[in-house]
Amino acid sequence: MRQPIKRASWVHRRDRRGVAFVAPFLLGFLLFMVVPLGYAIYTSLYTYKIIGGTSFSGAANYTQTLESGQFWSGVIRVVAFGAIQIPVMLAIAFFFACVFDLGVAKYGTFFRTIFFIPFAVPAVVGAVMWSFLLEPQFGPFTRLANALGFSGTNFFSPNLLLPSIIVIVIWEWTGYNMMILYTALKSVPRDIVEAAIIDGAPLSRIILRVKLPMVRPAIVMLVFLNTIGALQLFTEPQILEYFQQGSVSVNYTPSYYIWNTAIAANQTNLAAAMAVILAVVIVLISGLSLIVRSGRRAGARRPVPAASRRAEAPRPVPVRRGELV
Repeated sequence: MRQPIKRASWVHRRDRRGVAFVAPFLLGFLLFMVVPLGYAIYTSLYTYKIIGGTSFSGAANYTQTLESGQFWSGVIRVVAFGAIQIPVMLAIAFFFACVFDLGVAKYGTFFRTIFFIPFAVPAVVGAVMWSFLLEPQFGPFTRLANALGFSGTNFFSPNLLLPSIIVIVIWEWTGYNMMILYTALKSVPRDIVEAAIIDGAPLSRIILRVKLPMVRPAIVMLVFLNTIGALQLFTEPQILEYFQQGSVSVNYTPSYYIWNTAIAANQTNLAAAMAVILAVVIVLISGLSLIVRSGRRAGARRPVPAASRRAEAPRPVPVRRGELV
């Protein structure tokens, strides 16, 4: 006689154990993500005035943000930043991931650790270090540029500030992206690569025609993750501002503009509306990432119809009697 009741009780006990394991994460997510977001939405619906106190303003803060040229100029700047930084960084990361995967470089473990160290360095420490290296008067890179004939080079000037931040962020995050791509390359079946080598394919074609398509899902994921990171650019402009006053405007990036609006201008309600809008954009990008990746997985798992398999199957070659020995 079957005993479904005991099985059901075992399943319930197992589910309770799973809840206990995920409870710390759920608690942290609730306290540090959901509650602050809810409070930001609540705060954004009000406006504080010196005369009259706090009053309900509805969507006025959102309307002011959406009509603000300063806010959108910062958005355009981080879009330009991401459009340059993300492809360059992923290209460098993929190149070194292929080098380590193919075993071309000796002491691969040591060099992978060296490449990963900048990611382990806190962003504030990395930005301060690069600020000293790019310092307009005594920085070694400034002196090198002057020695090469580019006199008067100032990496903190408005024309060179964004490229300087791009270099800093590439240095910080290339190792992290390289390790993810290296792990993805390790999942490529070795027999496919060996078949390409036997066929006489050059190394460049093996990398671009065999390995690159196989790790495309990982690259798509990294593109979305780095796009979200670019929208939240904050630490590097803030640190560079301390080394040369006036080099970074108050609305240089959306996150930096939100911070200045809340702290310097003491308009916390307006800053909350800006933060909610930025959070909505990030959520939309995250949802688009999930949709794209789910579509790719569904397309890869879609079974081939039987009729198509029969049509693609090679037809047997007719052999006449007497032709076989």
